[in-house]
Amino acid sequence: MPRVHKNILILIAGVLWSGVGILLNFFASRWYHILSQNELIIAIIVGVLLGTAISYFGFSGLAQKNIDRINLYKNKVCMWAFQKWQSYILIIFMISLGIFMRTSGFVPKIILTPLYIGIGFALFTASFKYYIFLFKINIK
Repeated sequence: MPRVHKNILILIAGVLWSGVGILLNFFASRWYHILSQNELIIAIIVGVLLGTAISYFGFSGLAQKNIDRINLYKNKVCMWAFQKWQSYILIIFMISLGIFMRTSGFVPKIILTPLYIGIGFALFTASFKYYIFLFKINIK
């Protein structure tokens, strides 16, 4: 396994969180044409409000815990150590659930759109915890 400095782990985490947030919003944007104008406006507003709450009450704290854990490393570590190994099980479950919801048709797009916007927005905004940490340690 490639080994990297802890600051690289923090950068990897931030980039992945940002990238997944953008990807989820891209998925949501593919459903915009299905919604009426009013439904779209409501979906975006609900998504941003939901994302703000998820980021503030959940993902920002999780990002900070990841930063604190990574910052305890003394030497170079495996590049996959930016998440605890148990988190990978949750990530696989969430990806599988997302694929199922998108492709099965059981969940209407009017519900999925604000959900994807919300989670994507939350991941993207919480990813800035990683960047801010790196910025602060580099200006010292």
